[in-house]
This record gives sequence, C-alpha cells and structure tokens, in this order.
Amino acid sequence: MKNSISTIDLSIIILYLGGILIIGVYFGLNGRKKGSSEGFFLAGRSLNWLMIGAALFAANISTIHMVGLVAQGYKDGLVWGNFEWMATFLLIVLGLIFAPFYFKSKISTLPEYLERRYGPYARSFLAFIALMSALFGHIGVSLYAGAVVFDNFFGIDFITSILVISGVTLIYTILGGLKAVVVTETIQTVILIIGAVIMTVLSINALSDHGINTLAELKEALRPQQLSVIHTDPSSPLPIWAVILGYPVLGLYYWCADQTIVQKVLGAKSLKDAQKGPIFAGFIKILPVFMMVLPGVLAYALFGDKITDPNDTLPILINELLPVGLKGILAATLMAALMSTIAAGLNSSGTLVSIDIVKRLFPKTSDRQILRIGKITIFGVMVASVLWSPFIGQFKSIFEAVNSLLAVLSPPVSAVLILGVFWKRGNNSGALVSMITGFILGVIVFMLDFTPISGSMMITEGFNIPFMMQAWWLFFICCIVFIMVSLLTEKPDYKKVAEVSLEAPLNFLIKGKISGIGDARVLAGILIITMGFLYYIFR
Repeated sequence: MKNSISTIDLSIIILYLGGILIIGVYFGLNGRKKGSSEGFFLAGRSLNWLMIGAALFAANISTIHMVGLVAQGYKDGLVWGNFEWMATFLLIVLGLIFAPFYFKSKISTLPEYLERRYGPYARSFLAFIALMSALFGHIGVSLYAGAVVFDNFFGIDFITSILVISGVTLIYTILGGLKAVVVTETIQTVILIIGAVIMTVLSINALSDHGINTLAELKEALRPQQLSVIHTDPSSPLPIWAVILGYPVLGLYYWCADQTIVQKVLGAKSLKDAQKGPIFAGFIKILPVFMMVLPGVLAYALFGDKITDPNDTLPILINELLPVGLKGILAATLMAALMSTIAAGLNSSGTLVSIDIVKRLFPKTSDRQILRIGKITIFGVMVASVLWSPFIGQFKSIFEAVNSLLAVLSPPVSAVLILGVFWKRGNNSGALVSMITGFILGVIVFMLDFTPISGSMMITEGFNIPFMMQAWWLFFICCIVFIMVSLLTEKPDYKKVAEVSLEAPLNFLIKGKISGIGDARVLAGILIITMGFLYYIFR
C-alpha cells in the first residue's frame, strides 16, 4: 500500500536526516581523533547504572521493533509482548549472574570471556556466530524494514529503497564510527518513545469514533485472545510453554552474550552499577508492550479493512492518526534509527573479524592491516546483507524473521554460556563440539523450514514445531553434547575456571549481605513481583 506524504512532512524528513547525519559524523570524527580504545569502546568504564539501563534499552529498541511489534500486535495480539516482558527476567540474569564475571575480569568483548572460560577456539567460534547473527539478523532484517518504510511513505520500489539505505549507511558508518552510532541512537530512541506514546494515545482516542467505548466492545471487535499475553492453544504462534522453554534460549544469547548489548555493562564504573543497570533496563522493557504491541492490536479494530499486509500496520497508523509535522518527524526517525542499527551491526562485524578472529590468529598483523581488514569486512557484510534482505519477505513478519534466525543461532552459545558458569567440569572440548554441532543442526533446521530452499516450512508446519520450540530442542541437544564430551575428556584447570564460574549454584543470591532496597537482588525481586502482577492482569 502506497501513501502520499505532505510537503511539510517531506521537508522535515530531509532536514531531520541531514541533521542526524551531520551530528553523527561530527561526534564520530571527534571521537576518533583522541582518547584510548577503552575510552572509545567502553566510555572509559565510567557508566553509572542509570546510563547503562537507558543504553541497554536504546540498543535494543529499533525500527525492527516499531514495525515488527506493531505488525505482530495486529496479526496475533499482545502475546508477542512476551518478547518484551520475558526480557526482564533475562536482564535479571545478566545483572545478578553474568555482570559480576564480566566486570571483575575487565574483558572488552564477549568472545574474550569465552576464551578465558574455555579457550581460543571457543572465542573464534562465538565471533563467527555473532557475525552470522549481525549479517542475517540485525543488518539484513533492518534493510528490509527500512524498505517497507520507504515504500509506504515515498512509493520508492523495494530494491531502490535497499540500495539507498545501504549506500547512505555505509558512508555514515565509515565517516562517523561507533561514537556516531551512540549519539544518534540516543536522540532517535527518545523521539521514538515520544512518537510511540503519542500514537498509542491517539489510537485509544480514535476508538470512540469507530463506535468502541468499552473494553467489552473492544474485545468484540478483536480476534479471540488478542488482548491476552498468555496463550494455551497449541495452534497459537506462541503457546505459553514455547515461550517459557524457548525464549530463555534466545534471551541468554541476545541479552547476556551479544556484544552490542553487553558492551554497555562492560563500561560500568562499579560492580553495583554493572548489576543495577540491567535491572533498571528490565523495568523500562515493560513499556514497549503498551507503546508498540498495543497500537497494533488497536489497529485491527480501527483499520482492519485497510490493512492487507501486517507489515503495513505502522505506516497506516502514522498516516491515519498522526498530524502533519509529527508524521514527518516519526517517519524520519524510523529511517534514521534503522540506519544506526545497521551501522552498529556493521561496526560490530568489522570488530569481530579484525580483532577476535584475525588479530588472535595472526598476532603480528599491523594496526593498518587490521583497519583495512575491518573496512573490507564492513563492505562485504553490507553487500551480503543487501543480497539477503529481499528474502525476509518470505517470513510471516519482520519481527518473526529476526527471532526465527536467532532460534537457530542462539542454542549453542546459550548452552556453553550457562553451563560454563554453573558447571565447572565443562571443558574446552565440550564447548567446541557443542557449538559446532549446534551450528550445523541450526543451519539444517533453518534450510528445512525456509520456503525458498525447501519449498515449505517442514519443521514449523510439517512437524508442528514452532521456532521457539526449535530453539529449545536445539539447546537441549547442545547441552547433552556438551556434558557428554566434557565427561569423556580431560578435566579443566579448576583454579582458572573458578575465576569465571560460580563457586556454588546459588552464590549470586546468597553471597554478601543485602545492603537495602537499592541492592540489585532486592530490585530484581520487586521486578519479578511486578511482572507476576502484569501477567496475571493480561493472562
């Protein structure tokens, strides 16, 4: 569906994008002129818990969330809000269990942590999986989401949209660098939140114009269980057991091992800040269900006759509800936000290949060569992402595409990460064989379930195993392989392992006195109670 845009909105979009580009390049170039690598990548390890929590939320929320969650709300309802609310529990895991190890060991990258726990090959393999995740997930899907926005607002065809976005972003990344991403991402997140709140309020206000004045009338205008977060019907795309078993597998990788996320914790100025920051982010993650999923649900009641493709839900809401001026600002922010997401993925890809793979395998590689390799990687990943992005349309939705890809990439990393912390007997051989096995099985599952390759969704529809349960079973297999290989091979050095694993399973809860209501464990308890209440209300 193509929509027209006013001259005022178009002017705002052009001015906004130009301003963001100038700000990003300015701060990026200044950031590269001076300061140490620690200051550049980890903010000199000076971040407090408030900054960490806000940065974690900003790094997570992007155009994919706005376009994808609204589309899922329209298509299936609040059940997709589980991806936001379940994240709160994984952020607690990050804050209470993993943050102490990351902070105390003063690591700079997550592959570096795996090297300390297992060995150099585990580090390289995690870097490889992270690269695949960035290419096929973050960047490829973001390009597709951007093309949807361009298509709906400007009527620019799909391929042209992708080429324009990728070209501008490539320049943006090379000139601005990581500092540009951080600065612009902060600006865009604030505007995205403001725009999302306004859109939610306007959606609620518009209900009365469509003869919907009570909750009962709203439920009557919606699909069954569209306002429920908990689904028990096996035919649901997200039955509750799949959420409980599958989401932690995706979440362990995304929230506790993804460099773009955990990097904020690595920059903490103290252990308390490293722990409280993720829990603060957990409280903020409650909001997207009401700011992004709910508008999609309301769109079904308001504009169900106009929406033929769920991915068009957000553009139609913007065009139908937002006034001139605000419409242009939000549209520009959506595009700029996706560019910063792509830029962050490109920067991360260049770092992973040049530092965690090439520099480790060839220590004598000069800085000039490392920089050249990083730039070549960025260009290569962008080209590969452009070629991949059109296939995202084969998935049911943008948000499902991201999580379907995570479902096959996350299990081996999540298995070696959680078992590595809780089980000292796990060793390098177990980790490596488990990661390789998990990756190969994940690729096979993906190909069997990807229509352009297999001709049908053989796993999801043929065997009735949704992608969340696919993640769980792959994780289960990886755990079994890890345990068996570890037990059949030599024990690790327990003295070295002790530095990066728990002395006892519940040490993260019982070790040390509770300092008061500001203690991370107390805050985590309050968050858990809050989530229990919300799940009860929206059951």
